[in-house]
Amino acid sequence: MPEYTAVAAQTVAANQNVLFTETPIPCTKGLVTHRAGSGLFNLRGNCSQCRARYKVDFGGNIAVSAGGTAGPISIAIAVDGEPLASSVATVTPTAAEAFFNVATSEYIDVTKGCCASLSIRNVSGQSIDVSNANLIVTRVC
Repeated sequence: MPEYTAVAAQTVAANQNVLFTETPIPCTKGLVTHRAGSGLFNLRGNCSQCRARYKVDFGGNIAVSAGGTAGPISIAIAVDGEPLASSVATVTPTAAEAFFNVATSEYIDVTKGCCASLSIRNVSGQSIDVSNANLIVTRVC
């Protein structure tokens, strides 16, 4: 059950990924791989069954970046570059730089012998600030 974090605030452009800089709990089995400072993770389908199932939990604080327009902003879990519609977390700040806490989770299946690319993506139409980002990936079966 690895954990990845990015405590410092970062500006994430529209349709870009949150970058994770710390790994408080690394994956010691090679099932989840990540390069520090990257926004991409690889989930491996190492299993004796037809698929491996992971539960992905994300939580963090998001705000409209300075100079942005107050209004709805969203973040989502993306698999192989595609945001999962059921994982979109949306808040509506009334001012720039007003942070709100968001959380979302998804189950992701990876076919035996394959890999899946995982990221946390800004699906808003403008840049957002993200702080205290926390991602936990749990292999459930």
